[in-house]
Amino acid sequence: MIDLLGVTLSQALQNSWLELLAVVLGIAYLLLAMRENILCWYAAFFSTAIFLSVFWEVKLYMESGLQVYYLAMAIYGWYQWRNNSEQNSLDISTWTTQRHLTVILITLCVSGLSGYALANYTDANFPYLDSLTTWGAIVTTYMVARKVLENWIYWFVLDALSIYLYIDRGLYFTALLFAAYLVIIIFGYLTWHRRYSQQMPT
Repeated sequence: MIDLLGVTLSQALQNSWLELLAVVLGIAYLLLAMRENILCWYAAFFSTAIFLSVFWEVKLYMESGLQVYYLAMAIYGWYQWRNNSEQNSLDISTWTTQRHLTVILITLCVSGLSGYALANYTDANFPYLDSLTTWGAIVTTYMVARKVLENWIYWFVLDALSIYLYIDRGLYFTALLFAAYLVIIIFGYLTWHRRYSQQMPT
């Protein structure tokens, strides 16, 4: 047990300081998003730029490719929040059960296809799980940009799955980040739910 702890600490200390910086920016992103602060998209952009390289180095190719999407969505989210904050029109919204089921089914199908391709044509680690967390994150990031309340529930499931990936790849700072996310997500959901309720007509 002591040897395992020593190895874990040793590997964690060998991680790049850039990974740690990405983790700090990632936490800042989620805390700012919870408060609906537009600065969250700046933190997201720079955290994502760093993680793009980190994930590629450990052969999580879908996760690395996802960061390119995150970069674009950080710009899109900033644009949406900035314009709509000026017009005071982008309120927190919800999706119907049918829409959720449709989105989840499509996500699972696409994840299966890309997972199969990665498993057979690359040296990717955990191709199916990597695909699921990646495609799920694509949908969920769009939900954040559009202020869809249920994004927090999606993130909770995806981040819990991602922790296993990062521990296996020795990305301990990132695994700790996602563990912290699980706690922040609960408060984020409660905060947005309260604001959503305040938007509803009395």
